[in-house]
Amino acid sequence: MEAYVFPGQGAQFVGMGKDLYDNSELAKNLFEKANKILGFNITKLMFNGTDEDLKQTKVTQPAIFLHSVILSETLNDFAPDMVAGHSLGEFSALVANKTLSFEDGLILVSKRAMAMQKACEKEPSTMAAIIGMEDEVVKKVCSEINEIVIPANYNSPGQVVISGSIKGVDLAVEKLTELGAKRAIKLAVGGAFHSPLMESARVELENAINSTNFNKPICPIYQNVDAQATDNPEKIKQNLIAQLTSPVRWTQTVKNMLAAGADSFTEVGPGKVLQGLIKKVDRKVATQSA
Repeated sequence: MEAYVFPGQGAQFVGMGKDLYDNSELAKNLFEKANKILGFNITKLMFNGTDEDLKQTKVTQPAIFLHSVILSETLNDFAPDMVAGHSLGEFSALVANKTLSFEDGLILVSKRAMAMQKACEKEPSTMAAIIGMEDEVVKKVCSEINEIVIPANYNSPGQVVISGSIKGVDLAVEKLTELGAKRAIKLAVGGAFHSPLMESARVELENAINSTNFNKPICPIYQNVDAQATDNPEKIKQNLIAQLTSPVRWTQTVKNMLAAGADSFTEVGPGKVLQGLIKKVDRKVATQSA
């Protein structure tokens, strides 16, 4: 069975999507439509901008979404049995499986990016990758710290990203290093994604999602919040709203997709991050880029 997966923030690079724009009339039209919807020339920043341009959350998220979705639209043999996306990638997956229209997906991603950027500006916060530590140990250490810090991304066995206040993350990093974590790396991100510090962004996005039309998808999506498959539009909405303040359960998502019969994973979008994470869950499974 064919599983298609869509990357999240961090996969961006200068020049992303330009080959699609140059070689496909459909892609070119969608990119130009995106420029009008967003009200600024995102293609200029994607194709010829700087790394700093692309690091702005309000640019990064729509850029990765556009690259992923437009690539999926131009694939001749795109016939997913199931889809999933990592964080932001969940929106790309929902357009690819026809739950959301291209226009509605882009508008929601843009609103999400702006809301997250605002939430990040309210209070200094950060994230850190913890390598070589059991999920439960990371969870326990975070729960015992008297500051905001939680596991935010369960990326693969032995790789968990934590998120919270700067003090909370620093204390957790110190404790987990003492307990034998192989590495604890502070990430260069704008704030504490997938943590309670995103509550104001969640409220803002909830209103936008609830006023958007969600269709019955062509195949199930495995969502970040519970790692379970669903094709129920109302359930998809609720999980998408909860996603901003809840952990991304990527390890469990991949395991559940494998258990459901996925034998090939195709990553649709910039980079190969998800292929690497999937291989850490099951070294034998076939992975490739679209």
